Amino acid sequence: MNISIDEQGALEIARRSRGTPRIANRLLKRVRDYASVLGNGDISLEISKVALQKLEVDELGLNEIDRKMLKSIILNYAGGPVGLDTLAATIGEETETIEDVYEPYLMQIGFLARTPRGRIATPLAYKHLGLEGKNE
Repeated sequence: MNISIDEQGALEIARRSRGTPRIANRLLKRVRDYASVLGNGDISLEISKVALQKLEVDELGLNEIDRKMLKSIILNYAGGPVGLDTLAATIGEETETIEDVYEPYLMQIGFLARTPRGRIATPLAYKHLGLEGKNE
């Protein structure tokens, strides 16, 4: 890609990419664009952090949709359980996209659990989002 990137900038992008090469490449391309506009084209730790903040990708790699999904479960459904179809309709995403793209990572980091009755937000999700609630 002909990009000049320092080790710390690369690590920041990798850390927020959920361990997924496709996401890492997408973030790298977006950070490169920010580096071209905000800096001299080189990707440093500072440029990476600013670009990822503007892209609304937080320290754990959660994006706007992840947060929207968790907040919907917590605020609209008292933390759950909520069915997949209901959740999909609430946030405007396809059920398959939720199951295949968003749920696996949220479950992996312990923010979401699937139960026979539906999805529930865990106490870790409440804490990360700065919301009060289930503090088990």
